[in-house]
Amino acid sequence: MCATSRKSSSLLDTRTIFCGDNLDQLKKLPDACIDLIYIDPPFNSNRTYEVFWGESKEKRSFEDRHESTRSYIEFMRPRCVELARVLQETGSFYLHCDWHASHYVKIMLDQIFGEKQFQNEVIWYYGPKATQNETHFQRKHDVIFFYSKSKNFQFNTLLQEYSEGSLEERDTRYKHEDEEGRYRLTTRRDAEGNKYRAKVYLRSGVAMTDVWDIGVINSTSKERLGYPTQKPLALLERIIKASSNPNDIVLDAFCGCGTALVAAQNLGRLWIGIDISPTACRVMAKRLRDVSKLPEDEKLWRAGRGFVVRDLPWSEKQLRKIPPFEFENWAVIALGGIPNKAQVGDMGIDGRIYPVSSMPTRSGKTAGELDFMDVWYPIQVKQKDKVGRPDIDSFEAAILREKRTKGFFVSFEFSSDALREIDAFFRREHCIIVPLTVQEILEESLAMKLA
Repeated sequence: MCATSRKSSSLLDTRTIFCGDNLDQLKKLPDACIDLIYIDPPFNSNRTYEVFWGESKEKRSFEDRHESTRSYIEFMRPRCVELARVLQETGSFYLHCDWHASHYVKIMLDQIFGEKQFQNEVIWYYGPKATQNETHFQRKHDVIFFYSKSKNFQFNTLLQEYSEGSLEERDTRYKHEDEEGRYRLTTRRDAEGNKYRAKVYLRSGVAMTDVWDIGVINSTSKERLGYPTQKPLALLERIIKASSNPNDIVLDAFCGCGTALVAAQNLGRLWIGIDISPTACRVMAKRLRDVSKLPEDEKLWRAGRGFVVRDLPWSEKQLRKIPPFEFENWAVIALGGIPNKAQVGDMGIDGRIYPVSSMPTRSGKTAGELDFMDVWYPIQVKQKDKVGRPDIDSFEAAILREKRTKGFFVSFEFSSDALREIDAFFRREHCIIVPLTVQEILEESLAMKLA
């Protein structure tokens, strides 16, 4: 069904990324203000659940499947209720999940939106890489539940290429041709009930099915950011094209690395993103600047030509409260470095800085991501009031092990013993450790120390 396009509300801040709990942010939005919602909430047996277990339990993992699913639904229900509230009557809602909780999520969404508003269970088939498993069939798909707010919802029919069987049917049915193309004849009735013959012209493809064969982002793709749950841009573009029109407002309340926002921006939609992770907000902001060429600027945003990020942690007090791995990522990214993909087993290095002057000496298929860049400096981050000499000793060992000549250490403060050891390390090994405080990073007084 198609609804007419609606002008966006002047009371709504679009092209805005909000950092924080989406439940808090959603409550600030007015009723019926969003045209399309897509969410990909975190739920995977191998994923940590810091998003809804709170800062002090960020590393907690679940062993009891029933208990974890129940906790997940309890977390998601109030958020989905708010999402249904802010959705336009002509709007659509897509929730991305996998086999771990899809059955429970479907029941919850039926209760919130109504069973009759369920439109599709889209299967995203992301094969074909084979894996060996002796206990079950290979799992090669995710599920995307598609609901509408009412029976009068926006939907644009998308076409896909003809299959071999469809081609045979096309050749059999569309026998006629005129200046407008190939067609078949069908019988219809006019307003008075009289029968007449009408032409049905051949379209360039067949109506898209609910099974989408879109490959995952491989390790060599330019699209790849290294974000663990990154979804292909083509997947989000398909959803946005089908369920919105230009200038409609798209909301992603778990926007991660911002794929939905980039797709919306590139397709001429307005958008709002929400994520609890400061790291994710910075990643998606950089992506919008680099990929969509959208400037992050308050004045340009007010003029409708840029975007802004709101509510990022900016004080020492706030940064002391965020989860340790988030603090690590914040510090590394603030220095212009690359955070580790894993927060455990990092061998004393939380990230790397690659100077502009670094030149590759090794490349090709055998080189991993950024491994071809041989000049890099390690970063160590400690979310503690005062770094002591033992912390510096450990970082010195990492620097020597990696045969680096320079490293950066970030914390809130450094003890006099730590600073003396940094000086002694330089005199002893001719290696530099640059101590950086959080306050220096916040004040952006880093140019001299990063040189």
